[in-house]
Amino acid sequence: MELSFDKYEGLGNDFIVVEVGHPDALTPAQAIRLCDRHFGLGADGVLLVSPSTVLEARARMIVLNADGSRPEMCGNGLRCVALHLARRDPAGAVAFQIETDAGLRHCDVRADGALGIVTTGMGRGVEQGQTHDPAGGGDAFSRISMGNPHAVCFRQPVSSEELDQLGPRVSAQFAEGSNVEIATVENPALIRVDVWERGVGRTLACGTGAAATVVAAAQAGLSPFDQPVTVRLPGGPLEITVSRELEVTLRGPARWVFSGQTSL
Repeated sequence: MELSFDKYEGLGNDFIVVEVGHPDALTPAQAIRLCDRHFGLGADGVLLVSPSTVLEARARMIVLNADGSRPEMCGNGLRCVALHLARRDPAGAVAFQIETDAGLRHCDVRADGALGIVTTGMGRGVEQGQTHDPAGGGDAFSRISMGNPHAVCFRQPVSSEELDQLGPRVSAQFAEGSNVEIATVENPALIRVDVWERGVGRTLACGTGAAATVVAAAQAGLSPFDQPVTVRLPGGPLEITVSRELEVTLRGPARWVFSGQTSL
């Protein structure tokens, strides 16, 4: 089977974008092979773009992680799919909705060739209580759902090696797993975040993780409501605004890398 694909990235979080007629067109095993960085194309995940099941949306996005699991949402992936759709439009500036497993998400795209700045509605953050590192240490993690689960801890940064151990440990407390964010507040308008993603591991960026972090920060009085907050991830910055109703808007870049074909 020959598969046509496009490669995109958002702050170094990279994806294989495939247009399909049905959301189950690729199996988890095929996604794993495609994402393999030594024997496949190499990516953090596969984004399947299929016809929407609702009239309001331009297309549907299904996310398959590098381990074949299917998360409910992916903020960086959403920007990549939005740019993929917008690159077909000669206007260069378009707005539409994309259907995801977490619901409809509004996208406003300003495209310039391979590059795009995308503003997306991320939905409403939902507080889900707190948890702690089961190994001890006393650090509290705020559990925030952005359609997918997050555990956010405000503290000094940890090393990559520490995060590689801490992330799976915290995630394993929940049947569905959880993304884990270590956040350091530099000032109310700037937060540094390192992310461990379920199904992927440590990543350069996570859009829903950035959103969850600012929701938790605003609720804790560490950042303002209704004002842009810069979240600096290893792959670069995202701009997050959280309303008092915990509705989140994200603004950030996406980039087309190349197109190709491969055999499955």
